[in-house]
Amino acid sequence: MTTVLAPMGGTAVRLAEVPDPVFSAGMVGPGLAIDPVREPVVAVAPIDGIIMKLHPHAFVIVGDDGRGVLVHLGIDTVQLRGAGFELLTTEGARIRAGQPVVSWNPVSIEASGRSPVCPVVALDGDADYVTGLAHGRIDAGDDLFEWA
Repeated sequence: MTTVLAPMGGTAVRLAEVPDPVFSAGMVGPGLAIDPVREPVVAVAPIDGIIMKLHPHAFVIVGDDGRGVLVHLGIDTVQLRGAGFELLTTEGARIRAGQPVVSWNPVSIEASGRSPVCPVVALDGDADYVTGLAHGRIDAGDDLFEWA
């Protein structure tokens, strides 16, 4: 069982409500999204593991069990080419849940006409094995979902 923690504070949102067809249809995998607080945010690691991919707008951490969790900071934020994001670690680094990964500001993302909603996805996971979805207001480090 992998407990995936909230990488930031905000409000839990079902993936089906994410304004992006790839995430809302679950094509990347099951999980949950966070509508972040509207202030500068430090996105933290949702699990212990290795940072396998690190982009300003998204990162993937793979745990020792081989399971990968994707955190995508906002929708269509790849178009910003890193503007407004600050990397706080490096690809390949071993990281503990709760450690800082990327600093960003959801207010700036929203001002650019993009959604600041952040999908947190169990990559290649089976929806039947993702349970205990959080709902309502959450803080960084709270349990977001369980991956059996």
